[in-house]
Amino acid sequence: MNFSAVYHRMSDNMCYPLNENDLIINIKTDYDVEQVFLHYGDPFEAGILGGNQSWEGKREEIVFKKRLQHQIWWTTTVKPEFKRCRYYFELITRNGEVWFYAENGFYDKKHKELYGNTMQCFTFPWMNPADIGRTPYWVTDTVWYQIYPERFCNGNPKRNPEGTMPWAGPDTRVTNEQFYGGDLEGIDSKLSYLQDLGITGLYLTPINEAPSSHKYDTTDYKKIDPHFGDEQVMKDLVSHAHEKGMRVMLDGVFNHCGKEFKPWQDVIQKGPESEYYDWFMVNEWPFKENEHNTKKKRYFSFAFADNMPKLNTNNPKVIDYFLDVCETWVREYDIDGLRLDVANEISHKFCKLLRERMLALKPDFYILGEIWHDSIEWLRGDEFDAVMNYTLAGSISEFWIDEEKEKREFEFAINRCYTLYTQQINDALFNLLDSHDTIRLISKIGNIDKFYQQLAVLFAMPGSTCIYYGTEIALEGSFDPDCRRCMPWKEIEEGKYNENIAIMKQLIKLRKENPLFRSRNFHFTHEYKESRLVEFMKIDNFGDDKMQMLLNCTKEEVQVYPKGEILFSHGYENGILKKNGVLIFNIS
Repeated sequence: MNFSAVYHRMSDNMCYPLNENDLIINIKTDYDVEQVFLHYGDPFEAGILGGNQSWEGKREEIVFKKRLQHQIWWTTTVKPEFKRCRYYFELITRNGEVWFYAENGFYDKKHKELYGNTMQCFTFPWMNPADIGRTPYWVTDTVWYQIYPERFCNGNPKRNPEGTMPWAGPDTRVTNEQFYGGDLEGIDSKLSYLQDLGITGLYLTPINEAPSSHKYDTTDYKKIDPHFGDEQVMKDLVSHAHEKGMRVMLDGVFNHCGKEFKPWQDVIQKGPESEYYDWFMVNEWPFKENEHNTKKKRYFSFAFADNMPKLNTNNPKVIDYFLDVCETWVREYDIDGLRLDVANEISHKFCKLLRERMLALKPDFYILGEIWHDSIEWLRGDEFDAVMNYTLAGSISEFWIDEEKEKREFEFAINRCYTLYTQQINDALFNLLDSHDTIRLISKIGNIDKFYQQLAVLFAMPGSTCIYYGTEIALEGSFDPDCRRCMPWKEIEEGKYNENIAIMKQLIKLRKENPLFRSRNFHFTHEYKESRLVEFMKIDNFGDDKMQMLLNCTKEEVQVYPKGEILFSHGYENGILKKNGVLIFNIS
């Protein structure tokens, strides 16, 4: 047996309570392991630990597994009667070897049964309700729509900043230096359009006062940018969104501020004498204009942007200031969620206190972190509910970009994404394929059929689904900032994109109305011989209802055999799934 491939720990995504009754236990092994059994029971079944005892536990086979690139992920659920669990694993290889795996290593049968041997079993000591990870109940059912306010809709031209350009068409490339007059009233005016599309959640990039079009260089966290509106306009927008069944999430830029933020201006003028000096991460003062201060480490900033000094979220005064800001947003605007920009650079202390304060105000508040990598440190139940799932986006994208990848590699990549965290976190992950920070999906893949293949996968994955504004019409846009083009309302109203919008409505409707699309249970199948004909099944929580997705990523059309009612198709006709086609059907 390949011992080095076997891995388990008694925490995080390997062993955790799903709720007050169910304990999830997972283990990784190499492919040479054919069967895994769990021996488990109450730690005190045979008496007090350390006494004259012989503890064995109940033996059950672990039957559920996911294939990873170099390992198998085995998973099971047990119900500890007394809320505590002692356990070890029995591993059986293809050639008949039997090994027992405990906290202190591996045993064969002979050495496991030696008299007086103290095999140190894994132990989950107690399923404390306060320690169980919980995410907002409504998030899994939500279909989000990310809006970049400056480019979405100009609802009140009287608010236009000086030099505002005429609203651009869909083919016009844009920069961050340009202003087109999008505002909060424009968003409000399009709520009926979004409701008709099927949207149930709005994520707005920053709306606070800032000199740029993107607003990630905040000047005043307590003021709506006057080019977007005012406090009353914001209150009305949230109220109207709620009336139409939509939650609202704002963007919190607390890792850094803009150069015009008053505390930073005070530091520039007074240096160490400023009461705000410790609000930032300053190493040398005074600063010099146009001398790349951050690259010379005079102070730290977002990336190396001199105009975005980094805030010290370790400082209690900074923490209190921004917690008060967030409380104001909840109390005054009644928002439902908060996305933290550059969340992996903010102190864990701030994130923990943020969760306490927000949930005290609104128990079902959603806290989302912008983190692009493995985020288990922030997802242990006391900081964020989820992160932006760029890991999933990258895994989906790579399969279509690299045409040498086979469907088993797609399976490995997707399974990896959903074995990183706990099931409750997986249910709340913010799933997306593009955003204001990335090249737009259609521009990345350059093929409308592949575009819909990837969207079909997105809508069938566990988590909370988000589309970027304009995705419903396959709006183009290159890398940031060109991905922030104006929403082409004129062309939409003329019916140019009716077919695209109809397809998006269909996917959103299926996501909202068919529980299988939201189910956390999926399984890759291998009925077809084609190496790039992706097949996976979604299963309900009881194992009764199932649906199948087929994605033809080969270079030829393929004969397929739907086994039930067809739920969605693109590029399918009379048993033939065309190149780059997708087919989803119930299994009857």
